[in-house]
Formats: sequence, structure tokens, C-alpha cells
Amino acid sequence: MKSNYEVIVKPVITEKSYDLSEKSNSYTFRVHSRANKVQIKQAIEAIFKSKRAKVLKISTINVKGRRRGRVKGRRGTAAGWKKAIVTLDRECKLDIY
Repeated sequence: MKSNYEVIVKPVITEKSYDLSEKSNSYTFRVHSRANKVQIKQAIEAIFKSKRAKVLKISTINVKGRRRGRVKGRRGTAAGWKKAIVTLDRECKLDIY
């Protein structure tokens, strides 16, 4: 992966992620399925360097694809994806919501 924007696909904006960001200063991102924690940390710090984002901890989760409805008698599945929960230093705040 060459670009930081290839590693970080988009932020995940849900009620649960919003509460997590307010309580423990953790932000949730959808990341490339082959990205590791080191690449995710470097990408977050490079993208948000104007905010001086200092990453303390990263947790990654592989989200399994859901089963979808039937089309012509066959069950479909949605694609799986990878989620990263990034915990930042207390002084850092990101404006993604």
C-alpha cells in the first residue's frame, strides 16, 4: 500500500463509535484488509499531523460479511472488512463527526 489514504478508507460513524470517542478518546476507522497496526499508526499520524495526533493503542477487528437475501434461489453475502479502533492521547481531538 503506497498512500496513507489507501490504508485508512473512511471513519466509521455510529452511535457506539461516537460514545467511544467522547469517553475514551478512541476513534473507529474502516481500514484496508491487509493493513497492519504499524501501517495504521503511521497513516493516522500522517493524515492528522496538523492536530498532532499521538496514537497510544490500536485494536483491529475483521468484520465478517453478512448474509444477504436470495437472488434466483441463491444466498448472497456482503463483503467482509477490517475495522481499527485507534486510541489517541488525551490532548488530541479529531473532528470527524
